[in-house]
Amino acid sequence: MKRISFILLFSIFFSGIVFSQETSNKLPSVDIKTLTGETFNTSKISNDGPIFISFWATWCKPCIKELIAIDENYVDWQEETNLKVYAISIDDTKSMSRVAPFVNGRAWEFEVLLDANSDFKRAMNVINVPHSFILDKNGKIVWQHSSYSPGDEEEIYEIIKKLAVGEEIKHK
Repeated sequence: MKRISFILLFSIFFSGIVFSQETSNKLPSVDIKTLTGETFNTSKISNDGPIFISFWATWCKPCIKELIAIDENYVDWQEETNLKVYAISIDDTKSMSRVAPFVNGRAWEFEVLLDANSDFKRAMNVINVPHSFILDKNGKIVWQHSSYSPGDEEEIYEIIKKLAVGEEIKHK
């Protein structure tokens, strides 16, 4: 009887770990805002191809450098891989009003969303910005990276190209 109880307990524990790992690779469902103030639920983040998500702020110089590098390549990457980019601003309620003029002044082509209360940031376990994620077409997180150095966009593009042709990504 003790052996059966142990096996049952072990099975429940192990399945809980597997379930936890599977669900941690998916995006949480959190309400954030669009630049026009509409509510947007993060469960709507989807695409028929790879997805790149970047958490950033207007006061973060490395964040801006990363998004400028992504924007410079976005149209070509989108045509080649069907990439969709979401830039999630973590500017708080005090500086949130600066985000739309900032983005419009740069004419960024990708979707910019506002996480003024940092609910999505917390749900994704983001500590510092920039923090980027790449998702496959099924919405599974396959890669993430914190910080930015010039040239990082080349690694990002290589991963995106692999996803676009259906290659499985193993994060280092």
